[in-house]
Amino acid sequence: MHKTADLRTKDKNDLVKELLSLRKEQFNLRMQKGAGAAVKTHRFKVLRATIARVKTIISEKTTERG
Repeated sequence: MHKTADLRTKDKNDLVKELLSLRKEQFNLRMQKGAGAAVKTHRFKVLRATIARVKTIISEKTTERG
């Protein structure tokens, strides 16, 4: 899990890359679950929260400059 303070130090481009990486991981987990593979189900909740956290910080950084 990423700490909010660590995420706030990154610039917007790094946050977008992080968001893309998190979404890929979330997609891969969904595919594993659909295929019937053993999946760490707790990761779904953690990823969802982290994605929301990153999106919130991106939004804050966008409105800061605007």
